[in-house]
Amino acid sequence: MRRLLAWILIGFFAQLIDGALGMAYGVTSTSLLLLFGIAPAVASASVHVAEIFTALASGISHFHFGNVDPKTVYRLIVPGMLGAFLGAFFLSSLPGDIAKPYIALLLGGLGITIFFRFLFKSGQQTVRQTTSQAPRRKWVAPLGFVAGFVDATGGGGWGPFMTPVLLANNTLAPRQVIGSVDTSEFAISLAATLGFVLSLGFHQFQWEWVLALIIGGMVAAPIAAWFVQKVPATILGVLVGGLIVLTNFNTVLTSFAIGTPVVRNIVLFTFLLIWLGAVIYTMIRFRKRCKSNQQRSS
Repeated sequence: MRRLLAWILIGFFAQLIDGALGMAYGVTSTSLLLLFGIAPAVASASVHVAEIFTALASGISHFHFGNVDPKTVYRLIVPGMLGAFLGAFFLSSLPGDIAKPYIALLLGGLGITIFFRFLFKSGQQTVRQTTSQAPRRKWVAPLGFVAGFVDATGGGGWGPFMTPVLLANNTLAPRQVIGSVDTSEFAISLAATLGFVLSLGFHQFQWEWVLALIIGGMVAAPIAAWFVQKVPATILGVLVGGLIVLTNFNTVLTSFAIGTPVVRNIVLFTFLLIWLGAVIYTMIRFRKRCKSNQQRSS
């Protein structure tokens, strides 16, 4: 029962982050499930089944709050679904013991991307001027394919790939980027799940994990869609990025026998201190920005 409640909390926490940042549901939940000793293919498959329902709930919530650009969603889903379908087959063909350290390395890399993006940039506030136009298909299509493939093989990656690029493209408002990426993730999860079903079979899915993740995610989806307009994404981004790095790099260091156990503990503890310092720095920076904006308005 305790483990079931833990999975519900994982689903809630992961969806809260994903709905507020437009990324990290799969990365967060898969990283935490791997800590329970679950095989990478089974963990990714279970997360993607749950994500069908949580992404649908998130998409509906974002659409209700006006955070979705339909044309962008349409341009993302076809290449993304193809990449996710092929990625599911690729991961299923790898033995779990061989795949786990490499998947942890991929997840850790995505965590670093999230961490530094929100530490050194202003998150949602970096985009000041937007044209409210959907990004061009000629570069969105190949990027969507790669993001879909990585999402299926790593148990996450659609948001960390798509959201920063669309924000940097500066054609949509940040809330539209987040809402569109979250909404399109429904189709990506559906394609990845189909690939896992055909390659693994239904018997490999852990349905109690899936149900727990769905319950937690469905509860968090409307809250996250509201949060995206209220909560500073910079602080949340640094928090979740550091968490993903911390949960995966221990697996990487151990699997590849990097250093002695003492050295590995020192490395992890050092990053923990850096992470805490980064969170404090981000909070101070955000408060200063708020005071500056108040002074300008007055």
